[in-house]
Amino acid sequence: MSGLRGAFAAGRFAVTAEIGPPRGADAEAITRKADHLRGWVDAANVTDNQGANVRMSSLAGSLLAQRAGVEPVMQLTCRDRNRMALQSDLLAAGALGIPNVLLLTGDHPRFGDHPEAKPVFDLDGVQLVWTARTLRDDGVLMSGKAVSPRPAWLIGTVENPFAPPLTFRARRLAKKVAAGAEFVQTQYVFDFEVFERWMASLRDLGVTEHCKIIAGVGPIRSLRALDFMRTAVPGVHVPDELDRRLRGVPAGRVEEEGIEVCVEAVQRLATIPGVAGVHLMALGFEHGVPDILRRAGIPRPPTVLPDHNRHHPMEGIGHAR
Repeated sequence: MSGLRGAFAAGRFAVTAEIGPPRGADAEAITRKADHLRGWVDAANVTDNQGANVRMSSLAGSLLAQRAGVEPVMQLTCRDRNRMALQSDLLAAGALGIPNVLLLTGDHPRFGDHPEAKPVFDLDGVQLVWTARTLRDDGVLMSGKAVSPRPAWLIGTVENPFAPPLTFRARRLAKKVAAGAEFVQTQYVFDFEVFERWMASLRDLGVTEHCKIIAGVGPIRSLRALDFMRTAVPGVHVPDELDRRLRGVPAGRVEEEGIEVCVEAVQRLATIPGVAGVHLMALGFEHGVPDILRRAGIPRPPTVLPDHNRHHPMEGIGHAR
């Protein structure tokens, strides 16, 4: 029972992480990051031009991660593609054996390295989730034309429990679940009071019975990163007590304190009813993920990969390991 689907089926506390593709045609950049995560996480997101900055495609990165022994979660955003391209990429993921897709609207191009780029947003995140479910479960495109064989990936989405209006956030996720989302990854959780209220609302709505909640966590490793989280990441709320805690230690201790905060967050989230796992966002710090999980007492997942990751038709393409 390995991988994300296996974790959900077995009732294990799931762990996902992130792999940011490189700004360049470097296959080994994915392999190096995957090497740190292999054997410690159930799956890893391969981001799709994160922050609206051009990177290697999530589809290519997912194949490379899978070849390196890490189950991928292929991100797919509505920002850069119309409905034809979105459906085409979803079919490609299914054909290539990518087991999970994470569907989201995406950041506007004006926030990235090509602010003059024309945004597409033909669909939004909820519509894309519905499109993926219809494609998989009903075997039809948005045009109504039949698809055979059907893809078989798990469908994921994202949610931010801390974005206003707070009273709307649980119902917004319920809408995505009704559209077909089977798991959700959240924004960073630093404010546990707000998060636990959100989880209570999800339980009241019955959302946790149909969708696995994976809570976002990550280490704040410097005061510069702390300031960035507080001022430049939409929807992230860093409580004053956490700000005081990180500023109250000697400069040389900030990173270790930030890692300890992350460890404590993982441990606390594991006790909240309805939380099925954590999504550990540590871009550029993949080598620190095993230590965080070890210190948090999270058992390592089974190491046997699903059959679709063995003898893959794309094996051998790209740089040799």
